[in-house]
Amino acid sequence: MEPTTTLQDEIKIGTLYPVGGFRACGVSAGLRKSGRPDLALIVSSRDCAAAGVFTTNQVKAAPVLVDMERLAHDPDTIRAVVTNAANANACTGEEGLHNAERTAKVAAEALGITPEQVLVLSTGVIGVQLPMDRMVNGIPQATGILENNGWLDAATAIMTTDTRPKAASRQLDGYTITGIAKGSGMIAPNMATMLAILTTDAKIPQPLLQQALRDANSVSFNRISVDGDTSTNDSVLLLANGDSGVQVGGGPAYRRFLAALTDICTELAHMIVRDGEGATRFVTVKVSGAPDNLSAHQIANTIGTSPLVKTAIYGGDANWGRVIAAAGRAGVPFDPSRLDLWFSAGSNGQSPLQVVANGTPASYEEEAAAAIFAQREVTILLSVGDGSGVAEVWTCDFSHDYVSINADYRS
Repeated sequence: MEPTTTLQDEIKIGTLYPVGGFRACGVSAGLRKSGRPDLALIVSSRDCAAAGVFTTNQVKAAPVLVDMERLAHDPDTIRAVVTNAANANACTGEEGLHNAERTAKVAAEALGITPEQVLVLSTGVIGVQLPMDRMVNGIPQATGILENNGWLDAATAIMTTDTRPKAASRQLDGYTITGIAKGSGMIAPNMATMLAILTTDAKIPQPLLQQALRDANSVSFNRISVDGDTSTNDSVLLLANGDSGVQVGGGPAYRRFLAALTDICTELAHMIVRDGEGATRFVTVKVSGAPDNLSAHQIANTIGTSPLVKTAIYGGDANWGRVIAAAGRAGVPFDPSRLDLWFSAGSNGQSPLQVVANGTPASYEEEAAAAIFAQREVTILLSVGDGSGVAEVWTCDFSHDYVSINADYRS
């Protein structure tokens, strides 16, 4: 039985705070057939330290290659990010690389900066060249409507099969962190799994900024899955321009910054899962008792990406055998006679129902398990032994709509 309200309806965006020195916007450059906004621009009034994490897919889109090279060469003078939807500019060869670089050049000319100060992101259909005539017209249009708080417009412009824009913001210690993201399908926890641009007006040394992004990403965007596919375009960027005058170095100030950044990344990651293509249920998978955290993550990820587990959840079938089977093929040794498994309604794992004890069926009522799987949020808790390793991942179910969306996907 499907829930009467959708996961998408539960995506709520709180207050989005302006970030000192940053402006943003979203416009329609004619890249989409529908005419919806499809080009976002984020600009800083001063040089930014920039950090990035990118897809681990061997097939990397042209904008990923361009951004990786620019951040490796000079990550301390970035001024702008241009993002287009409807076209991934992936598997487009030398022409695609030229178009990604030309996109940066057009933006630089419109903003009065150098092309090397512009990062580019793309999302959409693979294997199609960017319509540069539309990009060339759309970018100057965007520069003319930049706003101090244009985050929601920018978040809307980068959507593909997303049904809702995704944005989050925090203020602390005299500075602000605000970020936007997109993602609904081709989501797998193997780096960033989507696009996200995070900005702050704190001043942070670039190596520390890169460390913060890696650490926040590892427990947020890297813990989600919709369909187990890692995109060619996955990128998360973090820009810090120091406009607030607040310096974040090591110690407590850094730990507070990292906590806030992680909180925003986790909020955006949850929005992505809730907006998963065709998703009707938000699923938390918690694994404990593994030899180490990496092993626990490997098991949790295998469960969270299992088509059999995900279809059972969609059908409201509390089929614990599929969970155990997925854990067993994760490549992490454990004693099957030590397995304990619980199901719980909600995302916090409270009042769990034990369905497996010491590797065999526990005494429980099937109706009680089915009632849990009928809820919009389900938690799977698996203990595989007495090790110290723990991990948590977030996923969703596989529905008929997921197949329909991806059987006929063209932006």
